[in-house]
Amino acid sequence: MASDPFEQLAPYTLGETARMVGLGIRITRRQAKGKPTKALEKKADRLQEQAEQRAGAAAKARKKQ
Repeated sequence: MASDPFEQLAPYTLGETARMVGLGIRITRRQAKGKPTKALEKKADRLQEQAEQRAGAAAKARKKQ
């Protein structure tokens, strides 16, 4: 099977993509108001790590086949 080229660009599911966009908007708004964004950035980092782990596991499973 050929690999999906979009999977290589962004390993996010549709829901994760929506959450990342939402977090980005919230971070931008808070920065504009001069408020801290560390907690929101931490959530985004965690979401990114989970997506990368899942994509890595899927790639590993494809190699086994």
